[in-house]
Amino acid sequence: MNIKPEIAWSDFEKLDIRTGTILSVKDFEKAQKPSFQLEIDFGELGIRNSSAQITAFYTKEDLIGKQILAIVNFPKKQIANFFSECLILGVYGEDKNNVTLLTPSLPTKNGMQVG
Repeated sequence: MNIKPEIAWSDFEKLDIRTGTILSVKDFEKAQKPSFQLEIDFGELGIRNSSAQITAFYTKEDLIGKQILAIVNFPKKQIANFFSECLILGVYGEDKNNVTLLTPSLPTKNGMQVG
């Protein structure tokens, strides 16, 4: 396993990682790999959309109401006809196709910052 190059603390501080709760989930039929379109509540930051390749371990019903961690300060990314406004964080399986979501161990207020 290769480790990525060391970064400065100031590089980490540029990431804005927040807690959010998934409000709605739709199949993303136009995505190249099986994916969901998610609507996520980040509290005072508002509601943001994201696309996620997490269909291997999660059903739409599993995801509704689930708290997640996401990077909210990336620019919008267009994927087919959809704009992803944040990057949900997860751990790749060995084949990089199966993703386990990173979640708070206890409920938190939406929009809380990770540090």
